Amino acid sequence: MRYINTLAAGETIRNVYLCKGKRQAETRNGKPYETLILQDKTGILDGKVWDPNSNAIADYSEKDFVEVYGEVISYNNNLQLNIKQLRKAGEGEYIPSDYMPTTEKSTDGMYEELLGYVRQIGNGYLRQAVEYYFVKDEKFINTFKSHSAAKSVHHGFAGGLLEHTLSVLRLCEYMASAYAILNKDLLYAAALCHDIGKTKELSAFPDNDYTDDGQLLGHIVIGVEMVSDAVRSIPGFPEKLASELKHCIIAHHGELEYGSPKKPALAEALALNFADCTDAKMQTLTEIFKEKNTSDWLGYNRLFETNLRKTSI
Repeated sequence: MRYINTLAAGETIRNVYLCKGKRQAETRNGKPYETLILQDKTGILDGKVWDPNSNAIADYSEKDFVEVYGEVISYNNNLQLNIKQLRKAGEGEYIPSDYMPTTEKSTDGMYEELLGYVRQIGNGYLRQAVEYYFVKDEKFINTFKSHSAAKSVHHGFAGGLLEHTLSVLRLCEYMASAYAILNKDLLYAAALCHDIGKTKELSAFPDNDYTDDGQLLGHIVIGVEMVSDAVRSIPGFPEKLASELKHCIIAHHGELEYGSPKKPALAEALALNFADCTDAKMQTLTEIFKEKNTSDWLGYNRLFETNLRKTSI
């Protein structure tokens, strides 16, 4: 097994990868070619089939495990595989866990730390709402611990949702200690619940793709619905407090153009937005810097709207 993060330009390889994506296109001269997204647990690799009608290229589809033979090259400072032969791999030719990107941290350890934040919530109503999922719902707990936080961009690996949520909680813990205007109970409850909708927005691995509800509703709406279910199960839950908790979830992307139906109106909603954005961007940089590149300068990145470079030390 040759993992993607061990490849180098100039190599010729034959290996099995998961075909995460497949797209047909044409060159400027009208010649058809195919672009593949190849994946294993260490990352993704851009693949190109320049002659898809060749006898050396067998039929295949997205989500298939494929054996590819080709040359690794460097293109725009990123590795690319020019595929000369391709066939669909059969069962027994691969170990599925080799192709599922997974957190490098202990999910059990992270979840125990997360429960520590649950136990710090002093408001009984908010604590019950959080415990509805994170303590009492075994199916949710198992899904949450193994789920990704995104299809791509950041934390797009098994355990990524847990890792991201815990990082957001840690950032919120600092802000709650630094700024007295923040209600720690509300901030922690919102941080815990802000992305629970992703357990239904995205399917499990190896697909890790948008579900119908993910496409039609999105994780913010789904998350608010899930919180509403929890609130309705708790007798006497204050209506204003329920609205404040749901507002934090609704506004956690910060801007209308980023998918939030409302901009933050509460200090806790703003703090959650800052924590969520900080962790998402720093993790994105972490994953970019892990990739093998042939130059210190990594090229223009659309998310950051700048040309990125690794620090020299």
